[in-house]
Amino acid sequence: MAVPAEASAASVLDVLGGLILADGGDGMGRGYADWMRSLIEAAVERGLPVLGVGLGMQAVNVAFGGAAPRQITGHGTELKDGEPASAYHRIYVAVGSKLAAIVGSGGFVRVNSRHNAGLREAQKAPRLMASAYGLEDGVIEAVESPEHDWVIAVQFNPERRMEVPPQFDRLFQGLVKRAAR
Repeated sequence: MAVPAEASAASVLDVLGGLILADGGDGMGRGYADWMRSLIEAAVERGLPVLGVGLGMQAVNVAFGGAAPRQITGHGTELKDGEPASAYHRIYVAVGSKLAAIVGSGGFVRVNSRHNAGLREAQKAPRLMASAYGLEDGVIEAVESPEHDWVIAVQFNPERRMEVPPQFDRLFQGLVKRAAR
């Protein structure tokens, strides 16, 4: 759904059953960041499911009171033929987390790595729980809200289906199922 720039968060959410905040570019301008925060806050207030991906995870973190992400290295942001090169790293998904329940298990998995900024504990919102970490560098790879039924965000890109295990399709299936309620 294309959203007019002048649309309010409330008017956008009137027609949505859930919210996916996707990756999109190198960062958020101040106006866009403020609009995203108001959209996330309104969705959470309405009890809508929220899934943040990449930059969307960073927006969720800021909306919940966290700090802006920091620059990180070694996460596959180099360009190859005009596209970010695929890089991979291993993460640990916390057993018992909502993320683990949705994808079917916790433990060690390999995911894609296409970001140049990330969260560490110092930047994470106190109201969010880290539910996945990078094994090599400790960068937070997923957060979720223990206060809400379905607010989950991941740093990697599960929509790039050939680059992540197939169980991450369940993130999108779970959001759709929850949104249909």
